Amino acid sequence: MNLEKVIFAFFIVLALTLNFGFFIGDIDDPVHHNVYELYAAIVVSVIATVLKFGDRTHIGAVLLATSLVADSQLIVAAVVWALVERVSETGMTPHTMAAIVSLSGGAVLANVTSVVLLVTETVMVRR
Repeated sequence: MNLEKVIFAFFIVLALTLNFGFFIGDIDDPVHHNVYELYAAIVVSVIATVLKFGDRTHIGAVLLATSLVADSQLIVAAVVWALVERVSETGMTPHTMAAIVSLSGGAVLANVTSVVLLVTETVMVRR
């Protein structure tokens, strides 16, 4: 067993599960979406992105692209949340929460693509 591949797969799957955990729930209800879970999803997603930099294959480039998409959407979601909490006079509205969760949903889709590519690559490896 290759420990590097185990760690790589661990962070890819953890990024997906954390992001999905934040995403699930009523789209416009802030009670169903924890800011710390969003933060953890960002941190793990960035770690997964850094781990993808070493792969020089075509599938590695696609994995990196999907990870960059997920990172950017999660970071934008966090920035929107921070701006709403710090700058907005109205505070968190259902409309704003829906926008944040929608951005997270796009990141979930990118993470699912990453996991599907990882599983496909694993199945295609010949011993």
